[in-house]
Amino acid sequence: MRNVKSTSSKIGDWGFVFLCVLVSAVCLLPMIHLLAKSLSGTDYLVRHEVSLWPKGFNFDAYLTVLKDPKYIRSFFWTVFLTVVCTLLSLAMTILCAYPLIFRQLKGRGFINIFITITMFFNAGTIPNYLLMQNLNLLDNPLVLIIPGCLSVYNMIIMRSFFYGIPESLRESAEIDGASIFQILVKIYVPLSTPVMATLALFYAVGRWNGYSDALMYMKDANFYPLQLLLYNVINNINSVEVATQEGFSSPGLSASLKAAIVMFSTIPILCIYPWLQKYFIHGVTMGAVKE
Repeated sequence: MRNVKSTSSKIGDWGFVFLCVLVSAVCLLPMIHLLAKSLSGTDYLVRHEVSLWPKGFNFDAYLTVLKDPKYIRSFFWTVFLTVVCTLLSLAMTILCAYPLIFRQLKGRGFINIFITITMFFNAGTIPNYLLMQNLNLLDNPLVLIIPGCLSVYNMIIMRSFFYGIPESLRESAEIDGASIFQILVKIYVPLSTPVMATLALFYAVGRWNGYSDALMYMKDANFYPLQLLLYNVINNINSVEVATQEGFSSPGLSASLKAAIVMFSTIPILCIYPWLQKYFIHGVTMGAVKE
């Protein structure tokens, strides 16, 4: 009986391993294909001979990207945006979630319902544009920071995590004379490292990949985030007029350049995952605790 269980367990383990390998391949193969295209010669790209291994190995596309000041400026601007937005969003999320765990807060139920409603309903694109116009945020770099500094979904995760911290810790601190702010800084924040790392990842990836707000509200190309620049390049690079202006000499170089820009804008954010991976699952599962 024990051997039967052991055999079935091994089959299940190998099946799980196979499934993980399959999912990993589905995720990795497109990136490997793009990497191969970005490092291949134009002649091979024109003939569609590049699959998963570069042919006519060269760095022309990457040199083109690195020599163009608009890509470098956009890259560092996006890094700055991501760092600032992540820190500000974490601070706003903590400050919004923390008061809502206190039972003595008057109107707590109404506040929770009022905040939650915003997850399901919004004014729409045109009212949002008019609001940004009335706030003098159009073509202002702050429009890429302030409107998205708080996610209600992430706030609910943070609040649920705070619910999971024993109230006895807070009560003991109150007996010792700690203020509400001291309790937050010295008890709740240190104990919330997993969920904070998880939400930081959510906010960072969301800001790094975001371009729709810049597309709608920004006209100054100096403040275009990298993803908007990538969006414009991919949409326009096949145009003969744009290719002539940018100095592209062949469709192969255009394809190689598009692949290089995609890799240029994707690899940095991927490097964050290994640092936060150990907190990710723990943060999400602990944030699932309900009141």
